[in-house]
Amino acid sequence: MSDNNLDLPYRACVGIMLVNSEGKVWIGDRIGYSDDSHDTAWQMPQGGIDKGEEPFEAALRELQEEVGTNKAEIVRESAHWYNYDLPKAIQGKALKGKFRGQTQRWFLLRFTGEDSDIDIAADAHQEFSAWRWADMDELTGLIVPFKRDVYERVVAEFRNMVKSLLDK
Repeated sequence: MSDNNLDLPYRACVGIMLVNSEGKVWIGDRIGYSDDSHDTAWQMPQGGIDKGEEPFEAALRELQEEVGTNKAEIVRESAHWYNYDLPKAIQGKALKGKFRGQTQRWFLLRFTGEDSDIDIAADAHQEFSAWRWADMDELTGLIVPFKRDVYERVVAEFRNMVKSLLDK
């Protein structure tokens, strides 16, 4: 593989900002991730869009697979696709080496259940070792650096909508 991965495509996927009644955002600590600067990898749920699947369908499927619940409703779909490139250190390893990074359509979901409705071990391919609710403003400080720009933009896009959910 060359030093430049610009000839590889982006993998189409969805991201989910799941918000509870207090305006906190669900994040999980990704299994099997560590590097020199992080021993945890907190992130919002995300995953690939299957062939023939609409982005909103993928978001609801990923919610069930990664968070282990269907107790949520879609509030908003992002106006844009957000891209990020993988760092050189994991190119050729992550995403089966087929992609330069991901292009993501993000969804804001309102959690309608209780914490006991969440089961990160529900799917045979468990993605997270732990989970918690986080303040929206702490998300970018917790995410791995190569995804930080996307998180900043998603938070900016959904911030006012999350505030309006709290006013209801």
